[in-house]
Amino acid sequence: MALGDALQKRMEELAKRQPMLEKRLADIAEAATLRAVDAASEKTPPNTFVDGEIRGVHTITGELAEHWATDSQTVPSQSGGQFITALANDKQYASYVNDGHEVEKRFVPGLYVDDEGVLSYDPARDVGLVVGTKTTYVDGLYMKEAGVEKYKEVAEKELGKLAKEMFQ
Repeated sequence: MALGDALQKRMEELAKRQPMLEKRLADIAEAATLRAVDAASEKTPPNTFVDGEIRGVHTITGELAEHWATDSQTVPSQSGGQFITALANDKQYASYVNDGHEVEKRFVPGLYVDDEGVLSYDPARDVGLVVGTKTTYVDGLYMKEAGVEKYKEVAEKELGKLAKEMFQ
């Protein structure tokens, strides 16, 4: 068999594997995105416990963490030979928690420290606190970046396995 014939035969084999390759690539993209959502959610409040309880304003509901799963596109769509997924969180304040933010000194009606020392919020109460006196900047938690890193880790591992499968 001539070199050209062997090359032609190999190309035909790979062409037959094309549908399987596309399915596997879509599966890898979906799995990596699901793991990215998990990683971002794990870094998102509420994840800090004091004495066995979740503490702090806006940490009890878990809404921000839940939105990684509801707002992300984990099932890939295909466009021009690419598989597209998205790690997203559409909560208005997600970027502030992720990237960090300055805290201006201001009065917040309804914000108070309860009898147990927990910072709480109740807009119906006739109370309030001035914030931004001790803390002028809140560091970001970099939840999105944790998700992106997990995506890369999973995708690289699975693509390495796929390459071995395809070319053996």
